[in-house]
Amino acid sequence: MGEAIGPMLASAVAVALSPLPLIAVLLILASPRGRTNGLAFTAGWVLALAAVEAVVLTVGGALDPDGGRPTWSSWLKLALGALLLFLAAKQWRDRPRPGHVTAPPTWLLGIDRFTAARSAGFAVALVVAHPKTLIPAVGGAASIAASPGGTGAKAVAAALMVLLGSLGTLLPLTVHRRGNDRSIRALGEWRAWTAAHNAAIMTAVPVVLGAAYLGDALSGLT
Repeated sequence: MGEAIGPMLASAVAVALSPLPLIAVLLILASPRGRTNGLAFTAGWVLALAAVEAVVLTVGGALDPDGGRPTWSSWLKLALGALLLFLAAKQWRDRPRPGHVTAPPTWLLGIDRFTAARSAGFAVALVVAHPKTLIPAVGGAASIAASPGGTGAKAVAAALMVLLGSLGTLLPLTVHRRGNDRSIRALGEWRAWTAAHNAAIMTAVPVVLGAAYLGDALSGLT
């Protein structure tokens, strides 16, 4: 089972550290319908991430029916790693300069008017349409699919990938449900810290994970 779990851990952590869903769920929890919309957002996130894992595992199993040493995962990681490094370079180039005020995104301005359905749909969009979430989700699933473990071990690894990748939404929701002043203050501090360090996280995490993917790809192809 460790052969299926180990290779995906870095990808799961990268998904969990993505600042955008964390900022989104913190703002949703602070809205008038925070508890209901927060639950809907978290449910949408978990289901979307689980769907991505299931699709990649299914396709991976079809590409490698004999359980041999697959090369498709190495080629995929080569492409994903290069794309992550490109996104990191773009993020660094477009980072806010000192003294420059960046306009907030449009979704940020209307998040307090979200319904539960829209909150869930927004979470799904952040998984499947946000490259810095989708790429590590696919990469982690590819690592699981290419591992020599059996079907059961891969299913457990995929479930763990979803759980770890969802911590960025599950932890704020758990803290918010306590409903006391300390939890509200903690959520505010998380939101301020994440907003302040968003650019650094969005650059550093893709660089580290992209380099790891390239290393794995080159090892698998040589």
